Amino acid sequence: MDMLTTILNLLVPPLTIIFLFLFYPFYLLVKLVRCLHKYLRFENVGGKVVLITGASSGIGEHVAYEYAKKGACLALVARRKDRLEIVAETSRQLGSGDVIIIPGDVAKVEDCKKFIDETVHHFGKLDHLINNAGVFQTVLFEDFTQIQDANPIMDINFWGTTHITYFAIPHLRKSKGKIIVIASGSANIPLPLASIYSASKAALLRFFETLRIELSPDIKITIVLPGVVSTDMTTPHCLEKYGSDFLLSESVSKCAKSIFRGIGRGETYIEEPSWMKWVFVMKNVCPEIVDYVLNYLFVSYLKPYFKRD
Repeated sequence: MDMLTTILNLLVPPLTIIFLFLFYPFYLLVKLVRCLHKYLRFENVGGKVVLITGASSGIGEHVAYEYAKKGACLALVARRKDRLEIVAETSRQLGSGDVIIIPGDVAKVEDCKKFIDETVHHFGKLDHLINNAGVFQTVLFEDFTQIQDANPIMDINFWGTTHITYFAIPHLRKSKGKIIVIASGSANIPLPLASIYSASKAALLRFFETLRIELSPDIKITIVLPGVVSTDMTTPHCLEKYGSDFLLSESVSKCAKSIFRGIGRGETYIEEPSWMKWVFVMKNVCPEIVDYVLNYLFVSYLKPYFKRD
């Protein structure tokens, strides 16, 4: 065993370099052709059944509006029934043929099953599952009063998404449907003050990358990696801690439009805003530089707001 490991340690690095040198240009050419094909072929979602979690506000709400404009049928899920009713009515006015609301909590397994069962019972099928429900929290890890206070972040962001996906898979397999998961740029970039949140999103990223292989070719999976977006989830935190919204934040409507376009083109990953993908490249190529910049920004601008007593 050790001999085989030693041989691989010696052979894999040069073989990888040779492969990249010889085949990477061809890979880029194939990728360019596929990209052009995606731009020319956009999925028609008219009449398709789309279930969106976390649809009462933020990205989920505005993605619902993009689907509604194209005539999709919507099942809207969130805890706030009053807000869901407003989003549902707006979606009908924008052109959605049929909209139902299903109040509930993705952190509860029985609710996740209910979301899928009621959607399929009403519409007879499920074409797209938009896993958007999530919570955000800015806190130093050592400042949790009790470590179990971090559990709800993982329960909602990770387990809530995996549970509803589990119940949706048989129906999506029948319709050759899609799963879209709203992860976060923090899945690839360490986000100070959000260690558990980042961990939950990184778990989503790896889980759905694995699931993509397991479910291929029956179900397509799109993973969305947004940067800072001005939503009801992030803006109050910025206002409370810093007195203003984050300068680099993107409007939620613009983000939702880009996500919808990416879904229609069948993208496997959607980085929004698009400059985020270059930060991910830097993180892979020069991780020490990215870590240094993040550390400098944290110590100089963020940490003073979170001084311990």
